[in-house]
Amino acid sequence: MSRPNPESLRFAYGTNGLTDLRLGDALALLADLGYDGVSLTLDHMHLDPLAPDLTARTRRIARDLERLGLGVAIETGARYVLDARRKHHPTLLDPDPEARGARIDLLLRAVRVAAEIGAPAVHCFSGVLPPGESEETAWRRLTDAIEPVVVAAEAAGVALAIEPEPGHLLADLAGFHRLRTALGDPAALGLTLDIGHCQCLEPAPPVECVRAAAPWTRHVQIEDMRRGVHEHLPFGEGEIDFPPVLEALRATGYRGLVGVELPRHSHAGPELARTSLRFLREAERAAIEGGVRC
Repeated sequence: MSRPNPESLRFAYGTNGLTDLRLGDALALLADLGYDGVSLTLDHMHLDPLAPDLTARTRRIARDLERLGLGVAIETGARYVLDARRKHHPTLLDPDPEARGARIDLLLRAVRVAAEIGAPAVHCFSGVLPPGESEETAWRRLTDAIEPVVVAAEAAGVALAIEPEPGHLLADLAGFHRLRTALGDPAALGLTLDIGHCQCLEPAPPVECVRAAAPWTRHVQIEDMRRGVHEHLPFGEGEIDFPPVLEALRATGYRGLVGVELPRHSHAGPELARTSLRFLREAERAAIEGGVRC
């Protein structure tokens, strides 16, 4: 598949949907299919952030990305990278300071990886409200925990792009603005906008979310989804009308990666990577040729 013209959106595929492939094979696949980049999840099967020689391994991957012509964003949503028994634990909201510190350290490592690999954005999330904790306590804890990561990101020239995640303390765009305001609106704090999550729970439809979030959007994840159901679906299996969404991203000037996120579909990853890119390119062409207005 040939690469699109420079004015097209830049599509990527998440390595959390290619966990049955070696990273080198995954990158080669994406380049051969015509993707513009990769959303690289730091995890034990691809780029382990806790194993020795992280800098050397990161530099090797950076050379591979350059050779293949792929851009990259760093994602930190690995399920068991910090705790082998509890998914996505610990979080930035953990009552135990040492546990919170492990998540903060992971994010600081991710910022360093991003700077070394040439990624403009690092994705993160808040975590679920711990049992028995008040929301006010959790919001203070989140603000305090994420502040040093924002400072490190600014120093590294990287955006920390937090994702509103259904079921988490920071679950929607309103939550992002609450955190942004509490931190004094730092330039290094941006947003990971997940298009499926907009369909799932935001009061406005996805196309309106894209427009409203545009000033802060630093990374985009995309998949199909149904209203009220947090299940990442292959394109065409949910309810989202994609041409207006893609045209809104173009019209608002978004130039980062638009990363397909299908983390529960690694068993069919290579084929879904192929069909997903075809779907997105066709939807983008339909928006342009159909004169979708934003």
